[in-house]
Amino acid sequence: MVKVLILGQGYVASTFVAGLEKLKKGEIEPYGVPLADELPIGFGDIKIVGSYDVDKSKIGKKLSEVVKRYWNDVESFSDDPIISQGVHLGSVEKLPVEAEGLEEKMTLKEVVDRLVDEWTKLDPDVIVNTCTTEAFKPFDNKEDLMKSIENNETERLSATQVYAYAAALYASKRGGAVFVNVIPTYIANDPAFVELAKENKLIVLGDDGATGATPFTADVLSHLVQRNRYVKDVAQFNIGGNMDFLALTDEGKNKSKEFTKSSIVKDILGYDAPHYIKPTGYLEPLGDKKFIAVHIEYVSFNGATDELMINGRINDSPALGGLLVDLVRLGKIALDRREYGTVYPINAFYMKNPGPLEAKNIPRIIAYEKMRIWAGLKPKWL
Repeated sequence: MVKVLILGQGYVASTFVAGLEKLKKGEIEPYGVPLADELPIGFGDIKIVGSYDVDKSKIGKKLSEVVKRYWNDVESFSDDPIISQGVHLGSVEKLPVEAEGLEEKMTLKEVVDRLVDEWTKLDPDVIVNTCTTEAFKPFDNKEDLMKSIENNETERLSATQVYAYAAALYASKRGGAVFVNVIPTYIANDPAFVELAKENKLIVLGDDGATGATPFTADVLSHLVQRNRYVKDVAQFNIGGNMDFLALTDEGKNKSKEFTKSSIVKDILGYDAPHYIKPTGYLEPLGDKKFIAVHIEYVSFNGATDELMINGRINDSPALGGLLVDLVRLGKIALDRREYGTVYPINAFYMKNPGPLEAKNIPRIIAYEKMRIWAGLKPKWL
């Protein structure tokens, strides 16, 4: 069994819970779950033991009640914990949410101690961070991170950074745990957190779940590299109408997302072709089904210039929710192997900005095979 704790009970997390429940009951096929039924841990082995949020309308409610705000086609829930109050630190600032974080009534050190105490009682193997995209600044060294917590530097820290710090202390107390970070905040890419994780028996998977246009663009660029075409420029646009896209109208939060999306260009091509790859707007009627557009101009044989133009509509939250079904199971496998720190073979396939910091994006078909081999599965195309 793998016990899971959720941080941020929004659209992504609620889609994960709703879809998982249907998988357990055999009501849907596991489309969108890359490893589906290939792992030794089955869908029925995943147990949701807790959830945290800062939205006052969610705190104190049953998980099922909140999930049904997003998906009302789930009649019963095998796991139905009460949603607890989490850390805010401005993570949903400027959004139409009445938020209240633990840090408003206690110091960050007290917040961390409280979280570790609560998590010790819930005993999760895997902690999944699906909070709304936030502005952040990496720490790079462990000492500065620890000082910021001790000195209650609420302006310096983001919610995810506090959660990840608490996860490390929880893992040390428990004897091992996993922190899955599917938002852009550097955790697997921040040496401070990776060092802290190794010392405290924590596994960090991240950063920023790779769904939609970004892995697709990586695959197209890989195709062009393999045929020795020279990419002149890349443009990728994403417009959506969910809460995360609304958050990205804030410049600081948009910048966080922009880097994790655009890091693929130099990593895949080997040179930094001019590019514009970022979330570009919020349009409420689009809802969770975002609009993507990709334009790539490249040079082929004898100086010929070709162009690729691709448009699509992609359901944002289900794309990531399906990956979470794999990530919590792979995280448990890594935990059983005691691979503390971060696990690049997992990150390379599932994340936009795979940690550790010195690692690179690689063609997803190669990442897929590396991940399968790491998981003990037979390669599919090698």
